Amino acid sequence: MSSIADPNLSDTFTSKMEEIHNKRLKTFGEIIDATSELCQSHKHFVKSATDLCSKKCKDDEMLFETIQTFKKDLEQKNAVFKEKRRAISEVKSEVQQKEMQKEDIIQKIERLKEEYVERKKLIDTQNKANKDRLRNLGKARLVFQEHLGLEIRTISGKTQLVKGEKLQFVFRNINPSDQDSAYVVTMGIKADGSYEIVSSDPALECLPVLESRLQETNNLPAFLANIRKEFIAQARC
Repeated sequence: MSSIADPNLSDTFTSKMEEIHNKRLKTFGEIIDATSELCQSHKHFVKSATDLCSKKCKDDEMLFETIQTFKKDLEQKNAVFKEKRRAISEVKSEVQQKEMQKEDIIQKIERLKEEYVERKKLIDTQNKANKDRLRNLGKARLVFQEHLGLEIRTISGKTQLVKGEKLQFVFRNINPSDQDSAYVVTMGIKADGSYEIVSSDPALECLPVLESRLQETNNLPAFLANIRKEFIAQARC
């Protein structure tokens, strides 16, 4: 009880309370300073993060625009590539067609060469046959003209029956009662080189048989001799 009555106790209590209050104020000040520093640090962090995000967004936008540009350029290049590939395909197809046409032309040329060779052989054969026939005609002319009064004429036929250049063999000395009476056989040479008997005057029924035999033997003198025999036989009937 004596301590409560101590007059210095109030001052001591007040001093202690002030000390405690000052400590707390100091602590609160330190907390406020720390909080302020944290706020400033947070503001700097937020600003830095915001700036970084803004820069990142701008970079991303530029990157997106670049990607879009590359994409459009790639699409254009793909379109050009497709067009070139189509043009190449058309050129390739045209080249293939020309190659096929070239092969056809080469085959046609080869066939024409073969046909030319065959025709040349045929023409050479016909020319040789015609030369042989001309020699036979020459021989027959000499024999019959000199010994039997045969006359050979060259005529140009304009009728349907006698068309083109033909030969007429005119026999005389056939009819004993009229030695000058003419007995005529008209003949020519076909395109293939064979003989063609056109007509006889007077007409002979056996003329087709004699013509067939002439085609087989190619012996013109014998044919003319048989014709003369048939004329003589007809004249004596």
